[in-house]
Parts: sequence; C-alpha cells; structure tokens
Amino acid sequence: MAPKFDTEKMQERQNFRNVWHTDLTHSIQGDTPYCCFALWCAPCASYLLRKRALYNDMSRYTCCAGYMPCSGRCGEAKCPQLCLATEVFCCFGTSVASTRFLLQDEFQIQTTQCDNCIIGFMVCLSQVACIFSIVACIVGIDELSEASQLLSCLADMVYCTVCACMQTQHKVEMDKRDGKFGPQPMAVPPPQVMSRIDQATPPAIGYPPQGYPPSGYPQHPPQGYPQHPPQGYPPSGYQQHPPQGYPPSGYPQNPPAYPQYPPGPAYPPQAYPK
Repeated sequence: MAPKFDTEKMQERQNFRNVWHTDLTHSIQGDTPYCCFALWCAPCASYLLRKRALYNDMSRYTCCAGYMPCSGRCGEAKCPQLCLATEVFCCFGTSVASTRFLLQDEFQIQTTQCDNCIIGFMVCLSQVACIFSIVACIVGIDELSEASQLLSCLADMVYCTVCACMQTQHKVEMDKRDGKFGPQPMAVPPPQVMSRIDQATPPAIGYPPQGYPPSGYPQHPPQGYPQHPPQGYPPSGYQQHPPQGYPPSGYPQNPPAYPQYPPGPAYPPQAYPK
C-alpha cells in the first residue's frame, strides 16, 4: 500500500505547475551566506529549515515529514525537538528530501529537468562509489582500492554540495512565502477610513493638509487683480443695447394674427363642388 501511495504522490508532483523561486544552479547566487552555512553545518541548517517549514509549530512534527514507514512511530509527540535532532544527524539525506517534499506538496512545486539531472547524478555517483568500494574489498587489489577511495571522496563532495544548494533553495522559497522579498504586486490595498457623525473632526483623507498652501504662496485670486467687470466699463458714450427709440414708431409690437385653423362653418364655399 505504501509504495503505491508514494508512486501516486510522485505522479502528482510531476503535474504541479509552480516552480522553485531559484533552481539548484543559481541557489548559491540567491543566498551565498546561507549556502556556506548549509555546507559547513548541514544538520543545523536542516533542523532550522524543517522547523520553519512547520511554521515553528513543533506539534505538527512527524518523523521524515510522514514520507517514511517509521513516520509517526518514533514517539514524536512526546519530544519532537529531540526526534528532529536525531533525524537530521542520523538520517541527514532523508531529512533534506523530506523537507523538500513537504514544501513541494504545500506549494505545488515541480522540480525542473535540470534539477532532476543534478540530483540523479548525485545519487548515481554515490551508488557507483559504493559498488566500487564493495568490489575493492572483495578483490583486495590496491589500485582498485585507491580508485574506489577517490570515487567515494568525489561522491561525498558532490553530495555535500548538492545538499547545500538544495537547502538554500528551500530557504529562499520560504523567504518568498514569508514575504521577505517585498509586497506582492497584487496586494490588497489598505482600507479607507470613512468619516462618521460621532467623530468631532472628520479624517483628513482627500483634503489638503494643514498649512497648505505654504506661506508666501499668492492667494487666489491675488490681491490687486482687476474686478470683473472693471469700473467704468463700458465707456461713457457707448451705444446701449438696445438703442433708445428701437423699434421705430409704427412697427407692429406683436406678430400679425393668423386666421383660425380649421376655418369656421363657412368653409368650403357654397359654389365648391362636393
């Protein structure tokens, strides 16, 4: 039942639409100091990241974030801090992967093909180094033993580097979640304050602030500006409108009276044919 569940979860992660804020190849540029911290003190970084992924609520902690058969069977509810410390020191790789799966499922993040290639190369190199070490122990050839040691050293270097980049990637993603990159472009505007009747003085929203306009600014209208219309306008002797004696005498005051319509009973005349 568990393998089937894990397979379904992996298929769901492939259909996720979101991507990491920074990929593994650019995570060191995203936060160089933290990448160095995750490289030299990897278990501490894993502990802090898992606690932060749980929103600092250790009552939600489950061993390996619930992705392993031992999850929920290690007494995590009694002492989650001790269980998490044991997980990051004894099962470091699993703790990093569990935190990664936890963030992916929460934010529906898919891993890019480039990141998958880097992680797959790390896993394959570790497996090849393990196989070479076993063969060298069985055969007992010195040259093969030295080659297996070099390969194991290279695999460890790749493992530590990739895990540091992965933890930096997780940290940057949680910085984005917690709003440390500034406000979102579509943030909700702040609520407006409306004046109320019970307020002695309404808020100054939408009104000019006190002391505006500044001192020395000309008033509106400035003093000394000519009135409208100015005194003495129009000049004396200017013909008034309408001029005196208009209209001339004898001009009909009202328009002529038109005949009533329709005409009276005398219409049409008697000689008009019916």
